Parts: sequence; C-alpha cells; structure tokens
Amino acid sequence: MDFRTRLSAAVERYRAEIAGPREHLALLRWQIAEGHALDQRDTFPGHLTTSAFVLSPDHAQVLLIDHVVIGRWLQPGGHWEEAAHFHLSAAREAEEETGVQGLTLHPWHAGGDLPFTIDSHDVPGKPSRGEPAHIHHDLQYLFLADPARPLVAQVEEVHAAAWKPVAALAEIAPHALERLARLPKP
Repeated sequence: MDFRTRLSAAVERYRAEIAGPREHLALLRWQIAEGHALDQRDTFPGHLTTSAFVLSPDHAQVLLIDHVVIGRWLQPGGHWEEAAHFHLSAAREAEEETGVQGLTLHPWHAGGDLPFTIDSHDVPGKPSRGEPAHIHHDLQYLFLADPARPLVAQVEEVHAAAWKPVAALAEIAPHALERLARLPKP
C-alpha cells in the first residue's frame, strides 16, 4: 500500500474510532484529497510529522526533549521518514533524539498503526531555508521504556532529553494527557 493510501486509511480509522467530536482534521483531510505530497517537508500549507509519547511502565513519567529550534520541552518527534508503519517513524525519532533503549509500542495500539492522537499545529517558518510558517500534521504514538536506562541527547536537535512527570504534558499536549488519563492503570 502506498504512502497516501496508508495515511488516508489511518486518518479515517482515527476519526471513526478515536477522535473526539471536535477533531475534524479538515486541513489534513483536504490535503490528502487534493493529493498533496504530505511525505515531503517542502509541501505547504502542511506536511506529515510523527512523534512519540514515551511512558514509563507505570505511566508516571514521560520522556521529553528540550528542542533546540522551538526552545521548549516537547515529546520527541520529527518529519516523516519512510518506514513500513507510521509508528516506526515515531520510534526512530525518539531513539535518535534521546538514545532511549528498549522502546516498545504501548499495548493500547494492539500492535497496529492507529495513532493515539493526531495533532495539526502551527510551526514557525525557517527563513534560512526559505520555509514559510506552516502546519505539522503530527501522528502521535504511545511507547513504553525503562526510565532507569541511560539517555543520550542528539545535540544537533535537542539540548537535553529527560524523564519528566507525566503532568508536564498539560502545557505541551493537553489533549494527549486527557486521553492518557482515560487509559486503564498499568
């Protein structure tokens, strides 16, 4: 199955099974319908990214990065890079940016590729690249990892990687935090 077909199927399944009543994802769906190359970072007004909410097994901690460009703590993630499944792109970003070891897809996903959340958000442009302000359509996945294992931040993209209380998501990903609160306790 090609990228566009996989993305369309993931978005429609997310809307049917997971999305709340105000999660229309109108711009993302329009770009898919128009045939935009969402797998290319020079596609505007938006393109695809993937990110990872890496939780400790007890769900008390989340792995975050201090992002060099954005200048704040965020979940690891980045522009889509070719992978057999969208969650594998998110896992690769988390591993590259943090050096996290033993990363496993959270059981919530039941081994499938359904995003935990989809967040389309504004991103400032990069004048040095001739890049205007645009949208990142971020497919977000849950993972588990042991917070006792060492981390190695990818200094080109992040100032630091650290485990934080899961409540830290209130400021950066309130929708994901709300959804996490509804998961059964481990």
